Amino acid sequence: MEEIRQVTPMVNSLTDEKRVAFYKKTYTHLAMAVLLFVIVEWIFFQIEPLVNFAFSMAQGWSWMLMLGGFMLATSYAEKMAHKSHDLKQQYLGLLLYVVAEAFIFIPMIGYAMIVAGNGGGDILSQAAILTLALFTGLSGVVLLTKKDFSFLKSALTIGFFIALGLIVAGLIFGFNLGLWFSAGMVILASGSILYQTSNMVHKYSEDQYVGASLGLFASLMLLFWYILSILSND
Repeated sequence: MEEIRQVTPMVNSLTDEKRVAFYKKTYTHLAMAVLLFVIVEWIFFQIEPLVNFAFSMAQGWSWMLMLGGFMLATSYAEKMAHKSHDLKQQYLGLLLYVVAEAFIFIPMIGYAMIVAGNGGGDILSQAAILTLALFTGLSGVVLLTKKDFSFLKSALTIGFFIALGLIVAGLIFGFNLGLWFSAGMVILASGSILYQTSNMVHKYSEDQYVGASLGLFASLMLLFWYILSILSND
């Protein structure tokens, strides 16, 4: 006899109590992902050959190879976390995403530490506070209004392709993208936070809180990257 797969209800169809429980699980896993990122980043910085390799890949066309590898790894991680209803697969996807983020952040955080050591202040803490404040505000807008921001998907997709094109053009023609590009990416990351929080409210099923946390983590780290970039080059 063929086994009938049980359909998990969508979050927006749950009772208020169960919906709040889903949100709590999602943000708890998001907090765990951020903590794991900090731990993995610290471990990476204790491995000098790995740090040197990451810095060497952040130069010229090597950066495109590194960025391409990051995109492949995170795309696979997203598929594991979002497409599967198997919690083990979702956790593996989240773990892979966190490790990939920690690796690609090595040059950025290393540069921020150098700037801070030259009298630039505690840039990492400032960037973290600004990122958390903006993330909290944007998430609060969605959770309070329950507005569906899925209409942002097309604009975000186009925006990310334009950003990638500008990065490639910068490498080909040797120009610095500068402050305005970083500011534009902060806006794009903010839109992504609205979109991912909206997905958490409207698009996920009850058992996909790990996948929902990955989407939020990806947007959070994108925002942190470009806020840190602005502060490091101020």
